[in-house]
Amino acid sequence: MRLDDLGPRLCILGPSNSGKSTLADAIGRARDLPVVHLDQLYHLPHTDWQPRPTVEFIALHDAAIQAPRWVLDGNYSSCMPQRLAQATGLILLDAPTPLSLLRYLRRCWFDQDRRGALEGGRDSVKWQMLQYIVGTARTNRQRYRQLYASLELPRLALGPAELDAFYHREGLER
Repeated sequence: MRLDDLGPRLCILGPSNSGKSTLADAIGRARDLPVVHLDQLYHLPHTDWQPRPTVEFIALHDAAIQAPRWVLDGNYSSCMPQRLAQATGLILLDAPTPLSLLRYLRRCWFDQDRRGALEGGRDSVKWQMLQYIVGTARTNRQRYRQLYASLELPRLALGPAELDAFYHREGLER
């Protein structure tokens, strides 16, 4: 499946640090689509990843998906049904847990200007996030695969090697 087959409203799902934000930005630039990073809607800017009130996050999310064109990265299961109802295509990324851990540490220690970063925030290694990547994200990976298999949307699943090939085939720049 080609990127153009996925339509103008794309959801990118996958475990933490699988490359969702980087891919969303690359697609947004290549296809002139507005990019929505759910982490930026969920968390308050200029904080150390402090969540917004739930109703405020849902309102921001629901307003974003009403636009006619977008590429959106993030999972946030609480509002996934309405997002998938608006989506024209789905990309599921699947990075192994060790790779996700490595990417998390790299972004905290070295990436000063990463895609999808929280405005005015700085990533730092957090025990809670390490636990999430090793535990919860591993469990969610299976849920995302089941969801992916059940959807009738045009969709594409990409592991790390397939993701590199996808960037090359579609002429996307990281």
